[in-house]
Order: sequence, then structure tokens, then C-alpha cells
Amino acid sequence: MKRILIIILAVLMIAGCKCQAKDKQVLARINNYEITKQEFDEEFKDSAYGVSDTEESRKSFLENLINRKLVLQEAQRQGLDKDKAFLKSIERFWEQSLLKVMLDKKSKDVSLLKDASKREVEDAYDGWIDGMRKNSDIKIEYNLLK
Repeated sequence: MKRILIIILAVLMIAGCKCQAKDKQVLARINNYEITKQEFDEEFKDSAYGVSDTEESRKSFLENLINRKLVLQEAQRQGLDKDKAFLKSIERFWEQSLLKVMLDKKSKDVSLLKDASKREVEDAYDGWIDGMRKNSDIKIEYNLLK
């Protein structure tokens, strides 16, 4: 579990780091955090604000983004990013996201079976799980379930 948390924190730290490019355009600076034009454009495009790409919607989104960054900075200042419950929720999110990506990938692979019946798809999935179980070292202490 510690290893997972370390990996998650490393990914978050890397994602939060800004590459130092000579020609980067800093749109806004909130304390020591910079929002580049590129970062803003990517987030704006993926947001509900991006449906209506006007100067007014961009300004509204920027204000909202600044407010979010301020709240996040305050949470970090208070040490909430190191809180056990927070780290556990990140771990759960990471696991759920990874499960979804893997199951989506497997679903895509199985869907390539042309004209497969529902039963054949279920059998393919069960066979995949069985194969992973057979190739894994699993030890269960059922007496601890009592």
C-alpha cells in the first residue's frame, strides 16, 4: 500500500511540475503557481465553459480556475494533502480508474470476437480471470472472515 501511495504522489508531483520553456506564456500567477496559456486552453476546452468559446466565458472560467487553485493551496497549507483519509480516497480513485481502463481494454479485445454470444463473452472474461489467478500466488486465510 505504501508503494501505491508513493507512486500516486510521484505522479501528482510530476503532473504539477511545470516544464521551464523559454517561450511559455504565463496567463496567471497565483502565489508561486503559474497557469500557462496552454494549460488554460486545455482545461477550458474540456470544461462546460468551453461549449461557448467567448471572451466572457474564458474570463469566467479563468476566475473559477483561480478560485480553485486558491482553495487547493489553502488545503495544502493546512496539510490536508497529507491526511490519511485523503490519501486513502486517492488510492481508491487510482484503483477504480486503473480497473476501468483495464476492463475497457479487455472489453474492446473481447468485442473483436465477431458474432460472439453473451455466454462466449462471459466465458472469455472468466478464462482471462482464471488465467491470472493460476499465474498468481494467492493465499487466503478464510478463518479470518469469521
